[in-house]
Amino acid sequence: MTASLEKLLARGQDSATLRFALGTEYLKLDQPKRASEHLHAAVAMDPNYSAAWKLLGKAQVALGLLQEADATFTRGIAVARAHGDEQAAREMQVFLRRLQTSS
Repeated sequence: MTASLEKLLARGQDSATLRFALGTEYLKLDQPKRASEHLHAAVAMDPNYSAAWKLLGKAQVALGLLQEADATFTRGIAVARAHGDEQAAREMQVFLRRLQTSS
C-alpha cells in the first residue's frame, strides 16, 4: 500500500489527504518517524485536518516525543472543536489525559 501511495507523491500528486494516508500506513507498519514526517506535511497543508493532528500526536508518542505530542493533541483538540468534530476532540482528550498522567 505504501509503495502505491509513494508513487502518487513522486508524481507530484501531493495533498493533505495523501500525506494522511501515508502517515496512517507507516503507523500501521510501526514506522512512526516516517509517519510523523507525512503527518507534519498533512497539517502544514491543511491546519484544520483534525484526524491528521490526532495521528501526528500518536506518532510522536511512539517516538517518545511527549512534549511535542502534548502540544499536538492540544492543538488538535482546538482544531476539532472549531470545526465541530467532537468525536476527534474527545479521542484526543483521552490520549492527552493518558499522556499527562503517565508523565
